[in-house]
Amino acid sequence: MTLSHGTLAHRLIADHLVDGAMEPGREIGLRIDQTLTQDATGTLVMQELEALGLDRVRTEVSVQYVDHNLLQADERNAEDHAFLRSACRRFGIWYSKPGNGVSHPTHMQRFGIPGRTLAGSDSHTCAAGSLGMLALGTGGLEVALAMAGRSLHVTMPEIWGIRLTGRLPEWVSAKDVVLELLRRHGVKGAVNRILEYHGPGLADLTAMDRHVIANMGAELGATTSVFPADAAVREFLRGEDREADFRELAAEPDAVHDLTDEIDLSTLEPLIARPTSPGNVVAVREVAGEPIGQAVIGSSANPGLRDFAMAAAIVVGRQTHPAVSFDVNPTSREILADLTKAGSTFDLVAAGARIHQAGCLGCIGMGQAPAPGRNSLRTFPRNFPGRSGTEEDAVWLCSPETAAVCALTGEITDPRAWAAREGVPYPRLRLPEHASVNRAMLEPPLPPEKAAQVELERGPNISGLPDLDPLPDELTGPVLLKCGDNVSTDEISPAGAKALPYRSNIPRLAEFTFTRIDPDYPRHAAELATDGRPGGHFVVGGENYGQGSSREHAAITPRHLGLRVVVAKSYARIHWQNLANFGVLPLEFDDPGDYHRIDTGDRLRLENLRTALASGAEPLLRLHNTTKDETYQVRHRLSDGRRRTVLAGGTIAALAREERQHPGGVASETLATPADPGDLSPHSD
Repeated sequence: MTLSHGTLAHRLIADHLVDGAMEPGREIGLRIDQTLTQDATGTLVMQELEALGLDRVRTEVSVQYVDHNLLQADERNAEDHAFLRSACRRFGIWYSKPGNGVSHPTHMQRFGIPGRTLAGSDSHTCAAGSLGMLALGTGGLEVALAMAGRSLHVTMPEIWGIRLTGRLPEWVSAKDVVLELLRRHGVKGAVNRILEYHGPGLADLTAMDRHVIANMGAELGATTSVFPADAAVREFLRGEDREADFRELAAEPDAVHDLTDEIDLSTLEPLIARPTSPGNVVAVREVAGEPIGQAVIGSSANPGLRDFAMAAAIVVGRQTHPAVSFDVNPTSREILADLTKAGSTFDLVAAGARIHQAGCLGCIGMGQAPAPGRNSLRTFPRNFPGRSGTEEDAVWLCSPETAAVCALTGEITDPRAWAAREGVPYPRLRLPEHASVNRAMLEPPLPPEKAAQVELERGPNISGLPDLDPLPDELTGPVLLKCGDNVSTDEISPAGAKALPYRSNIPRLAEFTFTRIDPDYPRHAAELATDGRPGGHFVVGGENYGQGSSREHAAITPRHLGLRVVVAKSYARIHWQNLANFGVLPLEFDDPGDYHRIDTGDRLRLENLRTALASGAEPLLRLHNTTKDETYQVRHRLSDGRRRTVLAGGTIAALAREERQHPGGVASETLATPADPGDLSPHSD
């Protein structure tokens, strides 16, 4: 097989390669320039920085955002936000003030720079690939280590070249491009792959159009997505008063990709993902007539001014259907300001829309939960079961054009059919050349001498990191849960207004673990506990186990309840890393057919684990089912470093052990000398 070469992804990786070989399937280490964290995941990251003994972040720039968990129905979210700001002041991190916006588009507006690497404790960090960045969503502990100057280790992906030709027709937009890829390849079609977009079709896609596509690469399972930094990126940065940050980047003319695909944009039509998977995509016309109760514009998957202005231009002078709740949540304060200056906010309100604060909102179930069984159309990236905050939800994913038209008709409607019937021309938008930049919404890091005096503001809901014990040489325990394919982290550790306020309180959050699959899982785990310690148990999973959000709570809370081993057919990349980071052994069936031979309640045994996971040992293990007296062959994909991590009980435990054995060694490696950051202002002009 000919390996890819000359691609933009290879160039970005090579520029930041610290160790490893750029061969698909091999582990590589990358130097990280920037990080982002948000309030659903950032509290644990800051606790991890504290546990690492960090004095100050070693990245060029790290930013904390607080507009994902918006609802403050009690004191918990406010306490966490106060803790986050104090941690920013202590560790030298930019703090995005409340109301500034969702991390992904806001970071793109203020800090995104072509050619830089970005690691974020949010799976949609990959959206920054729209600017020619190498942007990777990962678990919070991986981000904490990157902030401490350590390299980020990932499996070297294949490079999948997506050639775009033609121009999008009327009533079709960027959301339909990524939905087309999901229609073709499903939610695991790009696992361990980077999607690299190229071709003449890029010419008419703005940087924010590309953000839409790159953002939902996460729904394909991709490591990340990459677009060239070209005239569209220069125009975007010019509009943000940051043209000086532009750097032209593209693949070599003779670049070769590991895999290829092509989309003729002119052939696309309005698409929609049916409940309850982003990969369940059909043409809008195929499901026309389905009644709806809600239409929501916003989220990081459709964050640009163009998306909100398009919805306003469609509904102006009209009224939304009386059965429909039409909700608009701008993704950043900058977008809301520009939308208001243009008069589009008034047009939306006059048509019946409710305007919400800038932030993530219903995308993680923090408001606007739909009625059970009523169809909700959203421009969001995910529609996993219950993610909206309603257990029996029916969420569909679509473009702003489709959502706005359906809000008017009260049913799923192909916007082209509506336009033809009503005689409505496709809106031609005139967007401002320069954005309403408000740099005062970002609080810069304190100087080191002042930062050292800051005390962390730790409210009573912040429990601290759990104390995790090493992996024993033998594990025997029951299978407490067997689940199917494509189980998401939302099903393992739910988002939503009920659970997320406890994101800093691991014992309390653990009470929600797996309850969307088995409401009794936490109780069964507690019944195994002896002498106050959790009893070890197993979970069995199908394909693509742990897809979706990067939240490491989905590894920590089951580990807190006693989970020691997951045996699955295959894993989503980020969750696999998170399991290993917290001392859970992720194993895969050597013969996927053995999955069907294990049932909930079976007792499993693994022996001689410390020998089996020793450096250089064969990755095959024997898993004995003592209930059925059967033995299965399973394997791990742990590098030598990750083997040591799992054996120690997790990454922080492994670092602590290394520090005890070699005093000063961990600190000297972790707190590497930072590169000269130059001008780290959020505008660089």
